[in-house]
Amino acid sequence: MARNDKNVCKLCRREGLKLFLKGQRCFSEKCGVNRRDYPPGQHVRPKKGTDYGTQLREKQKAKRIYGLLERQFQHYYTIASRQKGNTGENLLILMERRLDNVVLNLGLALSRFDARQMVAHGHVYVHGKRVDIPSYLVRPGDEIQIRGNDKIKKKATDAVEMNKGQSLPGWLEATPADLKGKVIQLPKREDINHPISEQLIIELCSK
Repeated sequence: MARNDKNVCKLCRREGLKLFLKGQRCFSEKCGVNRRDYPPGQHVRPKKGTDYGTQLREKQKAKRIYGLLERQFQHYYTIASRQKGNTGENLLILMERRLDNVVLNLGLALSRFDARQMVAHGHVYVHGKRVDIPSYLVRPGDEIQIRGNDKIKKKATDAVEMNKGQSLPGWLEATPADLKGKVIQLPKREDINHPISEQLIIELCSK
């Protein structure tokens, strides 16, 4: 995902909603969607949408929120379709359980890009063991901690300070002073606040 702030804001404005791709900034007045609540580029009369277009847009939205490529998304869909219960909810829960997403939700990173970079560079530990795979799926009881040199710890500490006003999902427990967090239970659909209509995604993927 590009780090250019303007491109990220344009993406949100094009979708017509916040995708929360820039972490805490999306909750502030500096958010590009708050300042310019209209699509970028030349403004023309919108074309009449189709069912397929609506479904595809919802899928693209989910991919962008979690920062997934098409192949990764299809992999999660395959797993979700084989699990018991509602396939759409299973899909969202799988994406929500990604380690980079958990680091972000715990407030230990300012954006999804930063969270993914922390994991990929080996600064995130699960049960005391280094995990450098952002797509690692956490389980109940997993303890997550940021470790590294003073520069890494300061970056995480600054993120904690910036994210003080951010609400913590009910399935996670945070210990900010120690740069730690714990997975209490698996997330439920009501724990996921992203504006995603999973039913539209399933209708598209099941065709």
